[in-house]
Amino acid sequence: MSKILKIAGMPNLHSHAFQRAMAGLTERQTNPSDSFWTWRELMYRFASRITPEQLHAIAAQLYVEMLEAGYTSVCEFHYLHHQPNGLPYENSAAMSQAIIQAAQDAGIRLTLLPVLYMTGGFDGRALNDQQKRFSHSVENFLGLIAKLQAQENDKLKIGIALHSLRAVPEKAIHEVLAGLSGRLPIHIHISEQIAEVNDCIATRNARPVQWLMDNVDVNQDWTLVHATHLDDAEVASIAKSKATVAICTTTEANLGDGFFRLRDFIAAGGAFGIGSDSNTSISPVEELRWLEYGQRLLHQQRNIAVTSEQTSVGEFLWQKAVHDGRVSTQQDCSDDYLMLDAETAAMAGVNAATLYDRLVFGGNRSLIKDVFVANKQLISDGMHSARESIAANYSKALNELLA
Repeated sequence: MSKILKIAGMPNLHSHAFQRAMAGLTERQTNPSDSFWTWRELMYRFASRITPEQLHAIAAQLYVEMLEAGYTSVCEFHYLHHQPNGLPYENSAAMSQAIIQAAQDAGIRLTLLPVLYMTGGFDGRALNDQQKRFSHSVENFLGLIAKLQAQENDKLKIGIALHSLRAVPEKAIHEVLAGLSGRLPIHIHISEQIAEVNDCIATRNARPVQWLMDNVDVNQDWTLVHATHLDDAEVASIAKSKATVAICTTTEANLGDGFFRLRDFIAAGGAFGIGSDSNTSISPVEELRWLEYGQRLLHQQRNIAVTSEQTSVGEFLWQKAVHDGRVSTQQDCSDDYLMLDAETAAMAGVNAATLYDRLVFGGNRSLIKDVFVANKQLISDGMHSARESIAANYSKALNELLA
């Protein structure tokens, strides 16, 4: 029994750590047409207040929650770089260092993705006051990456994130890519919203994924975040490129984004993993379950995420998200694993053939008992050893932000 209860830890391909502190605070209607865009204004106001010390406390709490839920690595899409007025901190990497320290405190494997964010739209408009703390020039951005790369170790990988096509002009994309040395993870938000797709067509005469594929050498080093609104050619081109799609089902549902074309992407042989994004939910089980359930609602059919070789939905989703997710992180996660709770009633009679379906579809009680990262046990009987002290720091930070 114990052998089958050991499974691979899940990579989390997309996280905005600071947004964990907003969970549950944006669920009141402010506009009859509430959408991602109205949510974004609330998020900006919240983000404008966060200090490095508060970011550290929030991220540490989040990473403990991720470990307890079965995530053993996280790709942090990090764009809170500067002071609220847009001026750099004395240590220009202060906010990045807060994330790195939080990951070290929790013990999670971190792929840190500092974000390049330069313009407020496809038309090249200047950033507004709320966006100025996100901003970098290409030169300063590459300097930040080089500074952080000097700290890399066996649990810390530095990559880059291009926030989106609307926030990074074409010239800057090429300059950044030309300024990088060696292989590293490259992540980008893309085709997240219909409005984004329409704006891209209006200004660049192409859909976002179509434009990216036509103008950039996209390969397995790339992760396309969301990619929610695709046409047939874009589904095929992503799969052919070997790029990974980071699907963030709970956030895409929370923000009303839409459904990813999962069935078509699987048929095309595409690579995908999951992310918790805005961190309203910290559960790989929920991400995978609702990834499948969304497809069932959309297609009015059961058991969508399968292949002719793998007919177990739970097993296909877990193993696929682990395998492709590890490529996205560019880390050796082979010694990251979970032990499931053999004593709970939800596991009664389980065997190798039913394990993953029980895990993903068998209820809402967590079945994660012990968690190991790089063969080191971080979670015992479902709890992190530093849970109480980290939670106390988080509560202090949140109370300050909400005062």
